[in-house]
Order: sequence, then structure tokens, then C-alpha cells
Amino acid sequence: MSKLLKRSLLLLAGIVIVGFIGRSIIRSSTKKHSPEQTITHTSKDATFTVFYNRPYKKGRTIFGDLVPYGKVWRTGANEATTFTTSKDILVDGTILKSGTYTLWTIPNKDSWKIIFNGHQYDWGVGVIDGSPSRDPEYDVLTLEVPVHPLLNIVEQFSIYFEEANDFSIMYLAWDRTTVAVPLKS
Repeated sequence: MSKLLKRSLLLLAGIVIVGFIGRSIIRSSTKKHSPEQTITHTSKDATFTVFYNRPYKKGRTIFGDLVPYGKVWRTGANEATTFTTSKDILVDGTILKSGTYTLWTIPNKDSWKIIFNGHQYDWGVGVIDGSPSRDPEYDVLTLEVPVHPLLNIVEQFSIYFEEANDFSIMYLAWDRTTVAVPLKS
């Protein structure tokens, strides 16, 4: 093997190693600003699990600015948010099969589109242009829910569940905005 080929291979290996290390450093540093959260909720015989990253408001205008209206949002920060259901459920009257989905939203001033996508993505946005990683071809279920204004500011993006009669409600809340997604097992 020639010296030039050996040097080229060593250089290429070095670039790959530096790239992996750099990627790990960037990911770990972003987690400080938007920590991971996994929540689990059991309703009747169904279990719902959501994994997401929780960015802070930090005095910023969130909806309509940091998160633009009418554009797909990864629903949190860093990795795409995932929603897992242990059994088939009804989401606003439409069947969602048991499994794990990425959860995407399209916020608007008066309503949000909630999108359950059947594909798993490594990161929520493209590294180069910051555009959402979601491929609409894998959208399994989309629904539109109204926005409910909040009196108090929610400083850190939050997803939580509440029981209401014979169904669960998954809330997405940040700043002075919340939306409710009805889930029936």
C-alpha cells in the first residue's frame, strides 16, 4: 500500500472520529438547555409513554416566533418526540394502532394539527438547514385541536396526561398556550 493511500485513509479515519466526537459533544450540550423527559400514563388497560426534550421559554416569544405558525414543529427540542401506546386506542375518534410514533405538530394561533408519524427519526431537524426531519409519507393520523390560552406562563415545554370520565387527555403546554388531545383506550 502506498504512503499516499495510507495517509489518506488515516486522514479519513481521523475526520470520521472527530465528526462522531463532535456530534456527541453537541448533543450532550443541547440536553443541558432542553433536558430529556419520559412520562408514562396508564388508563384502564392501556399504557402511554412519551419521550421528549423540554426547552425553556427564557423570555422569548414562543408561538408565532421561535415556533412559527403554520410550520411543522418537532414538538420539543433535540430528538423527535415519541408517543407509544401499548394497545390500539381512539385518538379523537380515529383508531391508532399500538406501537411507537413520532409526534409532530403544526401550531397556529387558534388551532394545532397533531400528527402521529410511523417513522422513527434520529434527530428532530436536519443538521444543515434546521428543517423538520418528518416525512409526511409516514403520517398515520392527523387531527386538529383548538388552542386554549393559559393565564399563567409555562416556562418549560410540558406534556402531561389527565383522566376525564372514560378517556385520557394528553396536554401539550408551553408559554401561555395549551392544546388537549383526547385518547380513549
